[in-house]
Formats: sequence, structure tokens, C-alpha cells
Amino acid sequence: MNWEHHHVVINGIQMHYVEQGEGMPVVLCHGFPHLWFSWHRQITALAGAGYRVIAPDMRGMGQTEAPEAVEAYDIDHITGDLLGLLDHLGEERAVFAGLDFGAFAIYDLALRHPERVIALIGLENPAAPHNPDESPLTEYQRMGEQHFLHIEYFRVPPRADEELAAQPRRFFHKVFHTLSGAGNYFNVFKYPPGASYIEAMDEPPPLPWPWLSELELEFFVSEYSRSGFTGGLNWYRSFDLKWAQRKPFEGVTSAVPAYFLGSEHDVDLEGFHGDDPISLMRTIFPELRDVRMIPGAGHMVQLEASNEVNGILLDYLADIGSRDT
Repeated sequence: MNWEHHHVVINGIQMHYVEQGEGMPVVLCHGFPHLWFSWHRQITALAGAGYRVIAPDMRGMGQTEAPEAVEAYDIDHITGDLLGLLDHLGEERAVFAGLDFGAFAIYDLALRHPERVIALIGLENPAAPHNPDESPLTEYQRMGEQHFLHIEYFRVPPRADEELAAQPRRFFHKVFHTLSGAGNYFNVFKYPPGASYIEAMDEPPPLPWPWLSELELEFFVSEYSRSGFTGGLNWYRSFDLKWAQRKPFEGVTSAVPAYFLGSEHDVDLEGFHGDDPISLMRTIFPELRDVRMIPGAGHMVQLEASNEVNGILLDYLADIGSRDT
């Protein structure tokens, strides 16, 4: 694959990232429960088209260090990771693409340090104004009193940390199907508060699936079996810290060029971002140049529809390159 693996100290933690190719730098940022490997079908495709592709294991996940303190997962630390990565790479600016928590990380970066961002590409999770009246963990705790909700399940350690670590293969088998276009996350709402996430998810079909092999699943199982889940769960547990840090940016817009790629059956677009999430994103990023939706796919879009995602990313990058001076 010609992937180069690097382990370096950035922003005070040991960070792992994978790199391939030369040209305009493109940084791919994943969410939870993911890894740099979530982008493995994109890295080679983009590098082969003439881009320098960098896919880090984000703070707390994979082979990147996982500080124990929730405070270590706030916006200042996450933004510092991305700025430090750019500095280490010797790049003044880069295109940043992100999905899930990775999307919010790049939106925060673009608002705070637009001079370091050539353009951003959000996948599945659009930037949206935060609720100024109620902190997110308070809101989700109230929702979690009515039925099972994974965010409320994750909120208080150590139950989720221990239960996921005890059955990592079963968790990944179930959650990847649940989040895909073939699954239905909202079936977990049938379970009462106090249920476990693994218990609440539907039983998945056996592997291989058209978009995921047993070996690919094993990569995630192996990495999280070694690292544990606390680092990834701390991204949820720091919601309120991030909420407070975003308050000074209420009403602020960014001139950074933006692009968006979503899918027809994404759980976040369906249930967690309001009735018109793209319009909300445009209130923050008025230079939203293109929005495309992939039919049939769910939240695992990089794997479910790899060829379609690669084609759209290459279209976006070509447009960015033709406009950037």
C-alpha cells in the first residue's frame, strides 16, 4: 500500500499517523469508534491522484496516546493536535476532511485558525450552531431517562468502558452493522434506560458483508482490545467542555471554503441534527460550495460506498485546487 506509519510526540502526546503521496496535503480525521484505518480505501486513491494524504489516529484512539482526564479532550487540546500535526509535517495549510467527531474537530479548527485550512470537507455530520440554553450532556441525560441512548450510556464511567472492553468483537460486529445503511440505530430506543449498548443493538448478519471483511473488522477489534475504549468515550464526556468553549463563537461565520458529503441513511443526519442540517451548516460556513448525498449508505459511508466517496472527494479536491491561490 506504500503507507508510511509515523509515531511522534505532538502537542504533548504520542501520536500515530499514516501518510502516503505527495502534493496538496489532505488530512483525514475519524470519529468513534474508528481509527486511521477507517480511511484505508481513501488514502491510496487520493494519494494516487496526486495528493499528500495524512490519516492520524485521533487523540485517545488507536495508537495515539489516550490521556485519562476528560479535560484533555476539549477543543483546545484537539485543535492543538491538528495544528501540531501541520507543524510537524512542515505544512502551513491543508485540506481537512472529517467524519463524526473528526468533522467537528475540523470545524472548530477552521473557526479558530482559518489561515491553516485550505478548505474543509465534512462527512455525515454538518456544522450546526450549538444549543445556547442547555448543555448537551444535560439534554442527552434527559433523553436517556425515556429510553436507551448511547450517549447517556457512555456518559458516566466505568460501565461502558468495561462492557465494551469485555466484548470488543461483538461490539464492533454489532455497531458497524447498526450504523450502516442496512441497520437501524433507532431500534435501540425500544430498550429501557439502563440497558447496555451491546444488548440494545440488533443482531447483525455474519461476516463478510459486501463492504466489510472479517480481516477488516479484526483490525478494529485488535486495536481497541489493546488501547481500551476510555479515550474514545472521553470525546463524549467532554461535550459540555466543548459546548462552553464554543459559546464565544455564537454568530461567527467562517470564510473557509466548505464541502459536504452525506448519505441517505446516516443516523446523525436522520436524528441528531434537526430538520434542515445543511442550512444550519451554511449559517456558519456560508462558503459551502457543494453538497452531495450517497443513496443507500449509512454512517459507515467510507467503507459502505468507497468508490462513490473516493469519486466525490476527488471532485471536491479538484475544485479546491482549481480555486486555491
